[in-house]
Formats: sequence, structure tokens, C-alpha cells
Amino acid sequence: METLIQLDKTVFAFFNQTIANPLFDKFFPFITNGEHWVLLYAVIIIWLLWKGGRNGRICVLALALTITLSDGINSRLIKPAVNRDRPCQEAGMYVRSLVPCGGGKSFASSHAANNFAAAVILSFFFIKMRWLFFSIAGLMAFSRVYVGVHYPIDILSGAIIGSLIAYLVLFVLKKVKIINC
Repeated sequence: METLIQLDKTVFAFFNQTIANPLFDKFFPFITNGEHWVLLYAVIIIWLLWKGGRNGRICVLALALTITLSDGINSRLIKPAVNRDRPCQEAGMYVRSLVPCGGGKSFASSHAANNFAAAVILSFFFIKMRWLFFSIAGLMAFSRVYVGVHYPIDILSGAIIGSLIAYLVLFVLKKVKIINC
């Protein structure tokens, strides 16, 4: 386990420090800030409800269920159980902190969990745009390491947790015949 933690810290240092540059120092703090995405999310939800028909409304329902479960399970169950400090909270560790550290725990990343959960749901309904949804989720997830608030394992775990929850929600919606396919 100690070897895995050391590898995680080494990879973190590479992404947080070694590849640091002025362009990324502006881009990734912007990307990581959820407030910058609120308008886009609102437009997508309104469009789905207004122009998306039955599938659009089901997609919004699936997104709401998935994000609620993903965020709740990750933030209220997994993070307290694992209790891992963020890199920016760890004593004796050099971190380039480009955003406020936050008081929460590090494992697993809720940003990664929620964005990958949304990417899975949106990709199910709009398969031709899955590259866009997963690109956004990937950028958001990577930004959390670059700005200094998560380790790579936190990101990978969050992406897996969010994706699994999304697949579970889709499975249940298929079983209760809300989704036909």
C-alpha cells in the first residue's frame, strides 16, 4: 500500500509541478470551478426539458438521480470512511495550490465522480456526442490534480464510482421500463 501511495504522490507532483506552465495555470483553475459551468448545465437541462421530448425528460431524471446518488455516496459515505487528506492539507508536502484547498477530504474526488456519472448518462442518450461528454469530464478531473486539491488515485476512483453509479441508474431505469432499449 505504501508503494501505491508513493507512486500516487509522484504522479501528483508530475502533474501539479513538472508540467506547470502559464497557460495551464489560467486554464485549469477556470475549468475546475463549478460556478463556471452552471450556465451551461442550466441551458442543457432547459433544452432537454423543452425540446428533448420524452427522452429529454428521462435524461434529466436520470441525471438528477445519478448526480444525487453519486455526490451523496461519495461525499457522505466514501470520503468520511477513507478519511484521506487533500494534497494541499498534507504537512511537509510541496503543492502548487491554484485554488482554495477546501476543508473536505480527498478520496474520492466528487468532481470526477459527478462529471463521469453525467458523461455516462448523457452518452447513453446522445451517443454521437460521448467524446465531448467524456472530454469535459476528463478535463474537469485532471484539473483537480493540476490545481493541487486531489491525488490521481482520487480522480481515477471518483471516475469509476460515478460511472458505476450511472450504469446502475440506467440498469434500474431499464428494469422498470422507463427506458426502452
